[in-house]
Amino acid sequence: MIILPAIDLIDGKPVRLFKGDFSTAEQVADSVLETAQNFSECGAEWIHMVDLDGSLQKKPVNFYPIIEVAEKTPLKVEVGGGIRTVDDIELYINKGISRVILGSVALKNPELVREAVKEFGKAIAVGIDAKDGMVATEGWTEKSSTDYIELAKRMEDFGVRNIIFTDISRDGTLSGPNLEQLTALNNAVSCDITASGGVTDINDIIALRDNSLYGAICGKSIYKGTLSLSQAVEVCR
Repeated sequence: MIILPAIDLIDGKPVRLFKGDFSTAEQVADSVLETAQNFSECGAEWIHMVDLDGSLQKKPVNFYPIIEVAEKTPLKVEVGGGIRTVDDIELYINKGISRVILGSVALKNPELVREAVKEFGKAIAVGIDAKDGMVATEGWTEKSSTDYIELAKRMEDFGVRNIIFTDISRDGTLSGPNLEQLTALNNAVSCDITASGGVTDINDIIALRDNSLYGAICGKSIYKGTLSLSQAVEVCR
């Protein structure tokens, strides 16, 4: 299992939210690049970056600090937030981003996902964010009537190989990942499943690893010191 430390960006700064609520944004570090470099020194090979401004504005906003991490660290970068067109995807991939995450468009414009997978293959991931098992979109401000597993199966049919699943009610809460929903999803599709939301400590990492998840995204637990990134990387080797 791979560990993906997370940097969420508002106004070019690393922040964390509580349950996806933008009004709870708390700056957690001074520098995006220094934070990413620290993650690399702890043994991480991947980083998960989210353009929160982009999620609301429906276009890439924090493009340059994200690209700087790809250019100036050895980390493989996966990025989501505000990616709505093939041009947006191309812009990131041409600048060295390893994986682009399509979120809201997976529900609202599924043809874009189909087209992107055809053109960019494994560089495309789909982020499925859910509340009470129902998919939420537009920076989690809109809830749909689509079940998260139903959407995952649709994406699998399109050839998507990587799905990042977030239980919004756990995100930023340090209350543990939703193992029940993650296991159900992992059993329902053949895609690689990355867990996001709620990771608190090394026991959560071990539980996710033992449930054969592909990856685990860790944000607040690293910033608050309840999880050692280097230890998490080590137990997943």
